[in-house]
Amino acid sequence: MSTPPVDDPSSADGKLPDTETPPDAINLNVGGKELAGPERGFGQLWRKTYRVRLQGSSTTPREVISRWKSRFSDYWPEGNDFYGSRPRIEQGEVAVINLTSPVGAPIATGIAVVHADAESFSFVTPQGHIFAGIIHFSAYPDNATGATIARVESTIRAGDPLFEIGARLGFVHKQEDTFWRKTLANLAADFDAPGAPVQMESVLLDRRMRWRALGNVWHNSAIRTTLYLPIHGLRRLLGK
Repeated sequence: MSTPPVDDPSSADGKLPDTETPPDAINLNVGGKELAGPERGFGQLWRKTYRVRLQGSSTTPREVISRWKSRFSDYWPEGNDFYGSRPRIEQGEVAVINLTSPVGAPIATGIAVVHADAESFSFVTPQGHIFAGIIHFSAYPDNATGATIARVESTIRAGDPLFEIGARLGFVHKQEDTFWRKTLANLAADFDAPGAPVQMESVLLDRRMRWRALGNVWHNSAIRTTLYLPIHGLRRLLGK
C-alpha cells in the first residue's frame, strides 16, 4: 500500500498559517514555517512501520479511520498535546503540538494534514520539527484472519544535526518508537482489543547526511522552545 499524493496547505508564499490555541499551549514553530518533508531533512533516512491487529473486534477499517480522525490525540501518550484547528482530522488542517522531549522538556512544533479520506490520512512536518518527514495512518483488513489492522508508517530524517546526534545516540528514535507503540496500544484498547501486541519494522533507506541542510539547525524547535519558555511563563502569569 503506497502513500497517497499530498496537498500542501501552505499559503501562497509557502508559509504555514497561524493556528489558534488555548492559553496554556506553547504556540511556536508552526505559523510562518514551511513544510519539511524527508527531502528537506538532514539525517539518515528511515522508514518505520507500526502495526496492531484488532483481533476479536468486529470493527471495519473505515470505522477505525473515522474514529481515529475524530479522537486522534486521545490515543497519544500522556504529556503530549495536539491543538488542531478543527474537531477532527481533515485535509488542510495545520495543528500545533506540544511534545515531551526525551529529556523531559517540552518541544513545541506542529503538523500539517496533507491528505485525509475514508481510508487513511497523512501528515507532513514543518521546519524545526525533530524529524523532517511524512507520516501516514491507515487501516486495512488482514487477509489471513479477517481482523482489521491499524498502521502508522513514517518516512523520516532527523531535521538538523543536533537532532541527528540524538538519533545516533538512540534516545530520539526510542522516544519516537515508544510514542507510536503506545498510541496504537491505546487505539486497540478503544476498539475492544486491549493488550494487542504492536509490531514494528525499521528500515534504513539512506545512510548519508544531507550536508546542504546543515542550516536547518536555525529552526530547531527544541532550542526555540527552551528560549521561549520564560516568555510563555510570563504571559500566563499576566493572563495574556
